[in-house]
Amino acid sequence: MNNNELLYVLALQHVAKIGDITAKKLIAHCGSAEAVFKEKKQHLLKIDGIGSIVISDLFATNHFQEAEKELQFIKDENISCHYFADQEYPEKLKHCIDSPILLFQTGNINLKKQRIISIVGARKVTTNGIAFCEKLVEELAVFNPIIVSGFAYGTDITAQKAAIKHKLQTIGCLAHGLNQIYPKTHKKYVSEVEKYGGFFTDFWSSATFDRNNFLKRNRIIAGISQATIVIESAEKGGSLVTADIANSYNRDVFAVPGRVTDSQSMGCNNLIKHQKAHMLSTPLDVPYILNWELEANQKPIIQKQLFVTLDDQEKVIYDFLKEIEKEQLDVIALRCNLPTFKVAGLLLNMELKGVVRPLPGKLFEVI
Repeated sequence: MNNNELLYVLALQHVAKIGDITAKKLIAHCGSAEAVFKEKKQHLLKIDGIGSIVISDLFATNHFQEAEKELQFIKDENISCHYFADQEYPEKLKHCIDSPILLFQTGNINLKKQRIISIVGARKVTTNGIAFCEKLVEELAVFNPIIVSGFAYGTDITAQKAAIKHKLQTIGCLAHGLNQIYPKTHKKYVSEVEKYGGFFTDFWSSATFDRNNFLKRNRIIAGISQATIVIESAEKGGSLVTADIANSYNRDVFAVPGRVTDSQSMGCNNLIKHQKAHMLSTPLDVPYILNWELEANQKPIIQKQLFVTLDDQEKVIYDFLKEIEKEQLDVIALRCNLPTFKVAGLLLNMELKGVVRPLPGKLFEVI
C-alpha cells in the first residue's frame, strides 16, 4: 500500500461514526477508501445499512488533517501497516467481521504457516496460575507456537516472558497507540518482545487512553489465534470477554479449572460448566484438541497416566469408551444406564484423573 492509499484508509478510520464493519461495506461497494471519499453522498445513501447519520461526518476536512499527522508518525517510527485486504494481513483475523481495516505493527512478526494461540487471564494471577502458565508454554514449546497476549499485568506478561524464555515468537496486542507502553513497568520487556515477535494495535498515536480500549483490543487477541486459553479469571473480567469473542468467531477456547471456593477460578469454572470452553487439565490437552502433530524428528511427549483409581460407575464408563473409542455424553449416559447429569460429573472427574479427554462436538474418549 502506497502512502496515498494509506492516507485515505487512515482518513476513513478516523471517522467516528464509521466502524470497521461499515468501513468494509463502503470500501467493498466503492472499490477503495479513496473511492469512498470521492463518491457522491446520495449514492452512498443507497448502500444497504448506510444512513445519513453514519456518513454525516464523512466529508469533514479534519479527517485528512489528522490522517496526515498519523501518516507522518508511521513514517518516523518505521511502523508497518496491514490493510485488511492485503496478503500480509493476519489470515485468521481476515475472517472476523469486526476486524480492523488497518492494523499497526512493530517488531519481527511472521504469521505464515504458524500455530497461534492466545493466553489470557487474571491480572492478579495467583502463584498456581503463574506456575501453570509457565508449564503450559514450556510443554508446548516443542510445537513452536506463537504466543499472543495483551502485554498486561499478571497472566499476559507471564505468558509472554515464558515465550521469550523458550525462544518462541510472541505478540503483544495493545489497547493504545504505538507511541506508548502500558503498563510503564513493562517497557523493559519491549525490546525482547520485538526481537522474538512484536506488537499489534489498531489504535492511533493520538488515541485517548481509555479502559474501553482494552475490550476493543480483545477482538484482535481472539481473532488472530486458533485458540484462546484462559488461565484464571474472576466471575467477571476482560479474559471472559476475550473468550466470548473467540466463541463468536468459532475458535476453540480452553479454561483451567480450579476449586469452587477460589474467586480467581470462578470465571474459568463457569466457562467449562456452560460448555464454552474445553477443560484444560494438562498442557498436552491443547495439541490433542487442536490436532497438532509433531515433526518426524521430534519425540512424542504424550504419556498415559498410570495407576489411576476409578470408582464403579467411572469404571463402567471407562470400559464402554474403551470399547466404543469415542461417544457423546448423552449416548454414554444411555448406554451405561446412568443419568446424564451424573455422567457429566463422572466424566469431569475422569478428565481430572487424566483417563478421558473431551473432543469437539461434545465427544469423549479414553486416553
